[in-house]
Amino acid sequence: MAENPVAFKKRAKPSLRKREVESEPDGTADTLSEESPSTLAAKLKKRAKPKSKLSFGADEEEGDGEVFQLKKSSLSRKVALSKQLPSASSVLPSSFDPSAYGPSSSAPTYSAAYLHELKAATPSSRPRVTNDEVITLDVDVPMDTSGYTPQIIVDLTGDDETETAIPADASIKAAKEKRERLRKNEANGSEDFISLSLTKRTDYTSGPHPDSRLVREEDELGEGDDEFAEFTSAQERIALGKKSRKVEARKRRENMNELIAEAEEEDEETLEWEQEQLRRGGLRTESPAAGAPKPVYRPAPIPAPTPIPTLSAAISTLSRSLAMLTTSHTQHTSSMVSIGDERTQIESREKELRDMITTAEEKRSWFAAFREWVESVATFLDEKYPLMEKLEDEHVSLMKERQDMVTRRRSAEDEDDLSLFFGSLPVPPRDQPDEIDELGRVIPHANPAAARRDRLTARAARRQHRRAISQAQEEEGFSTDSSLPQSEAADYDAATKKVRSKRKDVLIDVKAKDFLDPNVGLVKWFGEWRDNFGEIYTGAWGGLGMVGAWEFWARLEMLGWDPLEDSRTLDTFNWYTSLHDYSRPRQSEDDEDGMEPDLGPDGDLVSSMITTAVIPRVCKILQGGSFDPYSAKHIRRLIDMAEEIEVSVGKENQKFEMILKSIFTVFQTTFEDVEGTLSTYLALNKPRFDPEAIPARRRYLMRRYKLLVNIVRWRKYAGDKYGLGLLASDIVSNCVFPVAEEGWEVGGEIVMRKVLGLLPVELVPVPVKVRMSLK
Repeated sequence: MAENPVAFKKRAKPSLRKREVESEPDGTADTLSEESPSTLAAKLKKRAKPKSKLSFGADEEEGDGEVFQLKKSSLSRKVALSKQLPSASSVLPSSFDPSAYGPSSSAPTYSAAYLHELKAATPSSRPRVTNDEVITLDVDVPMDTSGYTPQIIVDLTGDDETETAIPADASIKAAKEKRERLRKNEANGSEDFISLSLTKRTDYTSGPHPDSRLVREEDELGEGDDEFAEFTSAQERIALGKKSRKVEARKRRENMNELIAEAEEEDEETLEWEQEQLRRGGLRTESPAAGAPKPVYRPAPIPAPTPIPTLSAAISTLSRSLAMLTTSHTQHTSSMVSIGDERTQIESREKELRDMITTAEEKRSWFAAFREWVESVATFLDEKYPLMEKLEDEHVSLMKERQDMVTRRRSAEDEDDLSLFFGSLPVPPRDQPDEIDELGRVIPHANPAAARRDRLTARAARRQHRRAISQAQEEEGFSTDSSLPQSEAADYDAATKKVRSKRKDVLIDVKAKDFLDPNVGLVKWFGEWRDNFGEIYTGAWGGLGMVGAWEFWARLEMLGWDPLEDSRTLDTFNWYTSLHDYSRPRQSEDDEDGMEPDLGPDGDLVSSMITTAVIPRVCKILQGGSFDPYSAKHIRRLIDMAEEIEVSVGKENQKFEMILKSIFTVFQTTFEDVEGTLSTYLALNKPRFDPEAIPARRRYLMRRYKLLVNIVRWRKYAGDKYGLGLLASDIVSNCVFPVAEEGWEVGGEIVMRKVLGLLPVELVPVPVKVRMSLK
């Protein structure tokens, strides 16, 4: 791009040396010979182009001074010179021919005639620019804007009416790509790229005092002579000698040759870029290529006439369009309907999910509270269970003590009767050590004869007292005499009442109603679980869990209860009624019909409680001494209790068989005791005449007959389980028949006939059948 040189004016300082070369108007050869070629080239360039008036704030009143000229590339100087001198024909006359003044050579030749004619041919004023010439816009912008106000000088060498050429899109695109490529090269370290962005004052150093506007002389970077010495020839020295002048002239010629060589060099890429920038700026028009044909005007072709559409074709087209629109409308309608249905489904699904989330949160919060409550119940049961079990063991020990007293008295009566008709056992020797009681007192040795008389007197008194109360004429020995003396009976009743009173002390420190009454705590929580989360409740066997927790309160309520002596039945307890009602949840229609509700998903929880808590407790009481095998009252009560339990749990239940096993164990233990005592006297067999022997034998046989009656009665209900029939046969053959056979004529035959009438034929032992002449 052709540019005018940028002029930097500086202050006029006294120069070390000053050379003035003045051309004489007459153009003598002596004066021209003293001028150097560089001076002539500079004068020619000054005449060919106007001086730039760009100033950077220098005072105009100080004088013109020296003008610093920025050195430019050869291409830019060449283009600038060609633009400023539009054509050689317009400046020099046609008669001027440089070749006529001398032969051409590689080095320039300047003669006086050549320079004189060149000066005469050079115009002193700017030639008039015609309309066909190109407008040249030179804008010089200083690079350093930190301390000066830029002055832009625009040189117009053409008329304003000259048409500006608009670059094509391809040219703009190519220029942008080239600019981008050069920018990338600049980023990679290339120096061919010139950035268009203006620099800021902050990009340069501001000296040691950036905040101050006062600049000291020593803070300046340097003076103008030193800074621009390369361009102002401030460092050149004056050649004084002839030899030095020749050297200086030779150097100037070499510099001029270099400048001419640089001017003749042509860089196609740089020239192309400069021409493109001129074209884009509108300062240069595209000149048509030489020899290109002149464009000829050609009118636009007239299109062929279009036929007018017919009515039928238009109707068919409209029909097709209408059909397409109808189909599209139908499709869009169906799509909207499907989208609406899908939206409705999504909304319903969203509502379901929200309900599920709400339900899940409610479930989580409820189960968290339920878990906390269950843990508190578990802690409560761990603390209270040992106290309750201790009271249960105490109650069983009381019944065991009572049963031992009755058993010892009955065994003593049997020994007294056996000693009357089999003889007395030998008296133990006296040399044995004395027995001492818990208080350290010596227990005196009993006199068998005196003790026997005392027992007979006491038995007669009890029998008389019993007959006076019941007014029943029972055969002697058949009553089995299982009642305690009044003093001992009173002590037993007091001890039993004390155990029942301790039952209240178990919960004396409990204040929460949930732990005092299971209807408030257990029924509430487990009922909510069953009503709100039925599937989880059924899958987790929630009813059995509640029964397991309720067992403590059920056993605590039954503490002190003797199933054979107490008239209360199972359905009289509160836990029985509560579990019965819980197992049958009431519905609205049940209330209207007045009928008993059906069983819920848990089934009958009463049977579960009986199986879990009642049956083990009853078995422990029966084996602990509550059941007297000689008592007909106990057998009747036992059968009633067994039938009540059977209704709830079933006769084939394993827990129900535990009751049958316990009762058989009591009968078997009694038979073993009787057989052991009788075998001792049968081995002795020293009968003696005693008028009390006959009633004594009858009493003994009637007690065994009473035991046999109770076994047969229980066998009718329980069946022949665990060998009840075999046990009855053993009692007859080992306990009844040997005693009856010894006194057959004095009552033994009568007792045996009663036994035969009681036992089934298959249970009668073979010796009895032979003795009774039975087939």
